[in-house]
Amino acid sequence: MTFPFSTNTLVKDIVNELPKTSDVFKKFRIDFCCGGNIPLSEAIAANGLNEEALMDELKAVFEKYSSTETDLEVWTKSDSTTIIDHVINHYHRTSEEELTLLSPYVTKVSRVHGDSHPELLKVNELFYEFKKELMEHMEKEEAIVFPLIKQLADGTVENREEAINMIVELEKEHDHAGEILRQIRAITSDYALPADACGTYTLVYKRLEELEGLTFMHVHLENNILFPRYIN
Repeated sequence: MTFPFSTNTLVKDIVNELPKTSDVFKKFRIDFCCGGNIPLSEAIAANGLNEEALMDELKAVFEKYSSTETDLEVWTKSDSTTIIDHVINHYHRTSEEELTLLSPYVTKVSRVHGDSHPELLKVNELFYEFKKELMEHMEKEEAIVFPLIKQLADGTVENREEAINMIVELEKEHDHAGEILRQIRAITSDYALPADACGTYTLVYKRLEELEGLTFMHVHLENNILFPRYIN
């Protein structure tokens, strides 16, 4: 895909199109919230920034996050080790990074707007519950269950029943994570923004919705492609 932004693009439009770029703007101290209604070139000039360095980082984010997993056939035909490596590199690392980077935004929005929008207090609570559970879940997958699946695949597993039971347990954890995300969506009325939503408020909703999509695809690859090879 061709990089769609230029120095003539408004800062706010870049963040609206690809919310993860907000991390780049934060790093370069560009106000994408209240001061986002200016061309990128103006923001670069006002802050005395290196245009090439900034554009390179924006392009890196675009290349990393703009693509979506649309061709699932390649995974149905892939061996288990290939799928596991892809899940770890594409979903685990990306989810860990996003959960870490998104946390302060979620906290800030709930603190600043929680009095007038009490649903944000519940969103904050659910987000941190989701973060804790998913981080622990991914750690368990990598340390214990994925190695067992590889052993199931090559026939070297010592206790097949125990390995299968652990896979079933992962599916239950997936169900609970999905339920938390469904609660967040319900509380936010499908991420509908109120009239007084500021830029950070908008950013949080966009990134929560993207995190939901990332998680659902992560779970799909495991529940519907990888795990059935061993538990059906």
